[in-house]
Amino acid sequence: MKKLFGTDGIRGVANIYPMTSEIAMQIGRAIAFIVKNQVKGNTIVIGKDTRLSGYMIENALAAGICSMGVNVQLVGPLPTPGIAFITTSMRADAGVVISASHNPFQDNGIKIFSADGYKLPDEQEADIEDLIFSQKMAALRPVADEVGKASRIEDAAGRYIVYLKNTFPRKYVLDDFHIVLDCAHGATYKVAPHVFTELGAKVTALGVDPDGKNINHESGALHPEMMAAKVKQLGADIGLALDGDGDRLIVCDERGEIVDGDHIMAICAKELMQQRKLKKKTLVATVMSNMGLEQAMTGMGGQMIRTQVGDRYVVEAMRAKGYNFGGEQSGHLVFLDHNTTGDGTLAGLQLLAIMIKKNKPLSELATIMSTYPQVLENVRMAARIPPEHIPGFPEALQQAEKQLGNRGRILVRASGTEPVIRVMTEGEDLEEIRNIALDLCDLVRRADRA
Repeated sequence: MKKLFGTDGIRGVANIYPMTSEIAMQIGRAIAFIVKNQVKGNTIVIGKDTRLSGYMIENALAAGICSMGVNVQLVGPLPTPGIAFITTSMRADAGVVISASHNPFQDNGIKIFSADGYKLPDEQEADIEDLIFSQKMAALRPVADEVGKASRIEDAAGRYIVYLKNTFPRKYVLDDFHIVLDCAHGATYKVAPHVFTELGAKVTALGVDPDGKNINHESGALHPEMMAAKVKQLGADIGLALDGDGDRLIVCDERGEIVDGDHIMAICAKELMQQRKLKKKTLVATVMSNMGLEQAMTGMGGQMIRTQVGDRYVVEAMRAKGYNFGGEQSGHLVFLDHNTTGDGTLAGLQLLAIMIKKNKPLSELATIMSTYPQVLENVRMAARIPPEHIPGFPEALQQAEKQLGNRGRILVRASGTEPVIRVMTEGEDLEEIRNIALDLCDLVRRADRA
């Protein structure tokens, strides 16, 4: 069982295990050890979001990497997909992202990309943990001129901006668009406004004043209501809300109505199918995506396959089966023809290109799918307990599933990053699925108090 890594790297409260500088240094050493032994490489890229604790973890990672004789290139604040891009474009041997994504500022995390820009599979994460906890690296310490050095890539943001603009069709401009853009005081605060402005849009930027402590605070993809209100107030054409590390996107239409990742996937999948660019006519989504998305894909003559929750699992399925588009309801949208991971800014550009081509507002495009009611409840526990180990829970779940039959579905899972049980119910009758979700959550709470 893994001790450090969850569903999306390592994550926790900064300066408390496992997100301590001591562990960060050991992670740096382990990554460098693997790089040197597998690819004979000598450079690892490190980037981060805008959290105060990023400085501490960045320095610890860099020290660990250099102590193993590998060089470090620092890019500073840059979106997670930007670091994946820089890793590949600079021909680095690995890339490390210091970010806790959509979590509050007191949390932080570490995500690792291999040389090809893809997140590490579970097996390599297990190798890193083994190196740390087995003390296999203890005697391996280069000395004298064999230690690594650190330098800074000064133009990383500029390179990424140019790359993003090149994913937008050259025949289009954004001169007629007024965009409300919420960067969540996170890693996109410099990059994203430049991208849309340089393509001609009028941009009203929100969440672009990071102070190290306000990342994701009442802003961005987790709290798109401020963006939506501003769109209505200003009469803008669209609102784009990114999360703290810039790998997810939530949108609102010109009326201020929220458009989630499922609807964006349906819109983009239809366009790709019409261009005959959706490989195998297949969209890859997760178990959280709405049944309406699945029905929409079937209606288009395509199909949707599901993975477990986590954009990394979406990407793994895409690579394994040769698919090129997928994502999550939460706004992770992966266009493998352009990037190796979810990219909120890139997804916004693809959506805007479709709006221009179709000459339709987002509100009209979003009618592509009907949405079944969903209820999502989270129960925080004192300690992590798998749902199947909670007394009476498996039987209650089985009975609820029998009650719903083919009119809906239930998904119960333990969070991979915190002691939380997530219960999602979906079906035709909102009251019925809400009662089912609340009853299952009450069982979890009683077990936690026992």
